[in-house]
Amino acid sequence: MTPLRPGATIGILGGGQLGRMLASAGAQLGFDILIYSPEDDPPAGRVAAGAWSAAWDDVETLTEFATACDVVTLEFENVPVRTIEIVEAAGTPVRPRGASLMVSQDRYTEKTFLNAQGIATAPFEPVDGPGDITSALDVLGGKGVLKTRREGYDGKGQAWIRSPGEAEAAWQRIGEAPAILEAAIAFQCEISVLVARGPDGETRTWAPPRNLHKDGILAVSSVPSGLPRAIEDEARAKAVTLAEALDHIGVLALEFFVLPDGSILANEFAPRVHNSGHWTPEACQTGQFEQHIRCVAGWPLGDTRRLHDAEMINLIGEAGLVSPASLGPNDTLTLYGKREARPGRKMGHITRRLGPRKD
Repeated sequence: MTPLRPGATIGILGGGQLGRMLASAGAQLGFDILIYSPEDDPPAGRVAAGAWSAAWDDVETLTEFATACDVVTLEFENVPVRTIEIVEAAGTPVRPRGASLMVSQDRYTEKTFLNAQGIATAPFEPVDGPGDITSALDVLGGKGVLKTRREGYDGKGQAWIRSPGEAEAAWQRIGEAPAILEAAIAFQCEISVLVARGPDGETRTWAPPRNLHKDGILAVSSVPSGLPRAIEDEARAKAVTLAEALDHIGVLALEFFVLPDGSILANEFAPRVHNSGHWTPEACQTGQFEQHIRCVAGWPLGDTRRLHDAEMINLIGEAGLVSPASLGPNDTLTLYGKREARPGRKMGHITRRLGPRKD
């Protein structure tokens, strides 16, 4: 492909905080950014050159949006595949392609695909009704996590089951939707790998952060992970394998459980920039948002070297109303422009540089 020149227009499907940060990165590289979102007044739309507000299946408006763009990307994985098809039918390329969405939007499909690429996951079984849970528990050792096959994030759409007697209540808690039961895994920690892949197949990865969750929501990502280099290298290689298998263009995040013996199991992937990579703009030569724009625009990929040890702290709910006066000299505050703070809602993050890279 011919690389886009500054002044070209990049469209983003989705108007949340990831779209907002992508829009800012795109503007810094000289592109005009347009946002398409079903929401009125989305956070990303307020920093972009323009915004469309319409349903994901509004063919007329999507076509108008697509023809205004030189290329279109996305900020979250639950954009309907049909939306991608409408944009492509208007003659505008979409990066990443629909394959990345189709695989990631269904947990059973996702884990089956990962296993087919030689990327091991925790054992799992499909669950189409409460009657399937008992037999799945027998296969998986008596306990596990029930997860909806589609949608669900930050702990939503999930319920622990520790005995057959909890099956019916768990089924109701996830909304009685098609699901998988995933075996309980005694893991040491969780890490994630962010990989960027350009249209020419060039790939770059960042140092894998160690991720700490609270109430099912990412609380802190820190680098270095403190793990042996061999574990990090294996995780990076598997993330590259996944990106290549999907023919993915853009940034992709693959999460792993690290077991006490040093082996790793993939948890899930997101075909987009990711919360666990929010530290990269302040701590690396090239951050994830700039890199994603480079991929989408067909530009050479930037250097992903980590320059600083760092940690990223999510600001959840009212914690997002932080006073800049409370920040330290090595803290960078990013707020997402959300007008209402609600419990469990990500309002922003702080990246704290912990000194020059030591590893």
